[in-house]
Amino acid sequence: MMNTRILFSATLIFLLTGCAELMKVLQSGGNLPLTETEVIGGLKEALNTGARNAAERLARENGYYGDDLIKILLPDEAKVIVDNISRIPGGDKLVEDVIIRINRAAEDAAKEVAPIFVSSVTQMTIKDAFGILNGADNAATNYLRNTTYDQLYGLYKPKIQASTEKKIVGNISTKDSWNTLTSKWNLLANSIAGKLANLKPVNTDLDDFLTNKALSGMFLKVEAEEFKIRKDISARVTPILQRVFGSLDNKTGTK
Repeated sequence: MMNTRILFSATLIFLLTGCAELMKVLQSGGNLPLTETEVIGGLKEALNTGARNAAERLARENGYYGDDLIKILLPDEAKVIVDNISRIPGGDKLVEDVIIRINRAAEDAAKEVAPIFVSSVTQMTIKDAFGILNGADNAATNYLRNTTYDQLYGLYKPKIQASTEKKIVGNISTKDSWNTLTSKWNLLANSIAGKLANLKPVNTDLDDFLTNKALSGMFLKVEAEEFKIRKDISARVTPILQRVFGSLDNKTGTK
């Protein structure tokens, strides 16, 4: 009888201990391998969150113009335009008005990027998801850049173009001034004297240059959002983000 009681007690302790350990594993989730569904779900949420946050910030007034890191300026070749127009009364203001207008066009375009990002995220494959999860700190941003750039370019460029074609002074637009400048410069650069002086023609497409600058700014902000989710535990605002990106913490030493 005594042996039976001892055996029963030992068995009960074993079972209770086992259940306690099992509960720890289930509650922590960290010791269980991630499922494909979790990885896909976590990466889609991270991409949507990061892209949405970046777009919302850029779509606000001064989202581009007020951020020196991504503020869109004229190409370096436009320095001659800037220097000359600055000599006339109010010239500095005219130049700044052009820059403001370009940045406002980019801010306006940023209001419409969300559906493009969502469409890209929806098409993510299991291979894409695991590649992003185990990739570089900007792997998700690179995925979005590779899958949305052409569409975003098509969204941004008409708005930038409308801005550069707007007349500013003497019925001359920013693009008119740019084309005049580059045409005269290229005549000199392509002349015998220009070639002897090793002058290089300027073939920069103004609208293309400004559009690409605007998109570079967009993806720079998306990358910053991705980095936060990967490295900052407090930025993982949902259980699925905590679960998926928490699996990387032991590898990277995130705290």
